[in-house]
Amino acid sequence: MSRTSFEELLDAGVHFGHLKRKWNPAMSPYIFMERNGIHIIDLHKTIVKIEEAASGLKQIAKSGRKILFVATKKQAKDIVDERIKEVNMPYVSERWPGGMLTNFPTIRKSVKKMAVIDKMEQDGTFSNLAKRERLQIMRQRAKLEKNFGSVADLTRLPAALFVVDVMKEYIAVREAKRLNIPVFAIVDTNSDPREIDFPVPANDDASKSIDLIIRIMAKAIQEGLDERKVEKEKDVTVKEKKGENREKPEKRRIRARKGFPEGKKEGQGENEGGAKPARPRTRTDEKKVGSSTEAEAETAVEKPSGKAAGEKSDSEVKE
Repeated sequence: MSRTSFEELLDAGVHFGHLKRKWNPAMSPYIFMERNGIHIIDLHKTIVKIEEAASGLKQIAKSGRKILFVATKKQAKDIVDERIKEVNMPYVSERWPGGMLTNFPTIRKSVKKMAVIDKMEQDGTFSNLAKRERLQIMRQRAKLEKNFGSVADLTRLPAALFVVDVMKEYIAVREAKRLNIPVFAIVDTNSDPREIDFPVPANDDASKSIDLIIRIMAKAIQEGLDERKVEKEKDVTVKEKKGENREKPEKRRIRARKGFPEGKKEGQGENEGGAKPARPRTRTDEKKVGSSTEAEAETAVEKPSGKAAGEKSDSEVKE
């Protein structure tokens, strides 16, 4: 089942491109026709590309990695803020900070600075500062929140980048390409789709068109997150079952130590008549028997016969 329909895309105005004189020849495979000096995008190809992009984002979300959304256009700001917050993914809706990806450790320092200011407020350190210093710190905090508040949870480089306007966000695309981060993007007729890994040919100026595509992508991400949650729950149940199975062999070992072999109960060791079977002779018993016979032989050798002893005594008397 497709994630969208031809009529839905048509109603949102996804098919409208830019003026003919502004087109990029690399977009010719996705252009259906030209009317009144405006290029019309082939929506059948758009549906196929939306499916590819949505399935790719779903797999990334299922693996537990982050997807960074970039939309600094006026038409796309509020839409991205609303839709992407629901799926708990990072996004940039204000100015793209240069080096956001290529100089990521420095960006993390700014985010940590924001956390330090929050800690100062909670500790009561602010009460010891002068009023002017407090105002300066709060202004700095507001500025950091505006630029980096939406990426505060991004502790490492994102697994993918989703861009709304490739022409406007060209710096973000270049940084991602340098770091080999896959790029998903809405590509209009004036853009170059060869730089994008997963292009979605669509109108990137109309708010309805942007809202429809972002909603589809957010839904795909939510599906991936739900599947990940279900898999985690299954793993927990499997581990619990394995733990229960491990307890059973331990009980068997305890029974074996007491003298009952595995598979037999206490009464099964006796014969049918009730008498216990004869205990087999062990090495210790053999040693005991051997030692007693040897001791008797030694005493026999050491003690002479009674006559010999008597004769000796008579001779001794004669002497």
